[in-house]
Amino acid sequence: MNWLIDGRRGVLRLSGPDTVAFMQDLVTCDLSRIESDRLAYGALLTPQGKFLFDFFIWADGDDLLIDVAADRAPALAQRLTLYRLRRKVDLAQTELKCALGWGGDAPKGARPDPRHEALGWRLIDADPQPPEGARPATFADYDALRVAHCVPESGVELIPDETYILEAGFERLHGVDFRKGCYVGQEVTARMKHKTELKKGLVRVRVDGEAAPGTPVEADGKPAGTLFTVADGEGLAHLRFNRATGEMTAGAARLHLLDPVTSEAAR
Repeated sequence: MNWLIDGRRGVLRLSGPDTVAFMQDLVTCDLSRIESDRLAYGALLTPQGKFLFDFFIWADGDDLLIDVAADRAPALAQRLTLYRLRRKVDLAQTELKCALGWGGDAPKGARPDPRHEALGWRLIDADPQPPEGARPATFADYDALRVAHCVPESGVELIPDETYILEAGFERLHGVDFRKGCYVGQEVTARMKHKTELKKGLVRVRVDGEAAPGTPVEADGKPAGTLFTVADGEGLAHLRFNRATGEMTAGAARLHLLDPVTSEAAR
């Protein structure tokens, strides 16, 4: 089993009688039946449907814990405070820590990562301890796991005020519910789902050579997208599908698609 304490995450606590209803009106995932042993994965969008924050939501008694990128936690708290108005919801930053593991049985208190079974489990605790026999992992190990399953990371492939979540695979990763009703940015997201065909999206590529995250991708001398995380000769790239048909370049590196590209696959 691989084990990692993720110091790049922070945890907010929401409490009060209106907490679940308040968040249900804002986020892309359905919290109406959130369970004590399961996680919800979702996002908060701009009114124009662009990504702002992604997070895991934990039920903790009557409270909700929000597992979010630590460098985005203050901005998320500010945004939630803006939306709160007269709702009976209290919000606080906690000192809780996040741990994650994959490749073995989950320890007590851990919950499965809802995005993909290969991503294992997540745990929030004041002092997480490694399960017996666990092997310390690195962020590079986790990046390789993400790349293998085309899972975006906040602040890397998921860019605030720029990314559209369907292009980043949120439907495939169980991060958006199209039956729950309204939430911030719902109209644009639903229109992309039902009335348009995605022309761009996040895909896996083989990377031959060296290229830094953020390097522009070209195909036949034309802009084709951007390369992001690279691990073990594979990478995640946001590409224009009509130009991702043959060999591409990202700086000095050569790229080739690893998976067939379709509008539905990209979601």
